[in-house]
Amino acid sequence: MTLRSLSLAGAFVLAATLVAQAADISGKWTAQVPGRDGQTREATFTFKVDGEKLTGTTSGRNGDQPISDGTIKGNAVAFNVVANFNGQDVKIVYKGTINGDEIKFTRQREGGEQPPAEFVAKRATS
Repeated sequence: MTLRSLSLAGAFVLAATLVAQAADISGKWTAQVPGRDGQTREATFTFKVDGEKLTGTTSGRNGDQPISDGTIKGNAVAFNVVANFNGQDVKIVYKGTINGDEIKFTRQREGGEQPPAEFVAKRATS
């Protein structure tokens, strides 16, 4: 192989490796999340990334809720939150796409009939 071919092959491998790595969204994020009554409420997400594993909490009107089943693959993020409403546990499924310091999320109650709610979380600056 020529030096040029080796350089191109090396650049391709490096680019493929960078694309395959999960984005690091560790830290605090805030969003205006749609509520059932049509109003928005501020929510805070605190994420910790370890490889493709995502852990952390969501904070809002019902206090801190732990994230479960969190994954992050490339620019895709997904996790669940189990919240208790009137004595019943309800699983909320979050799916998002990372784009720099923003994550475009959908949120839907598992087994719910309503369409997913959409919102954007932004990395907190402080």
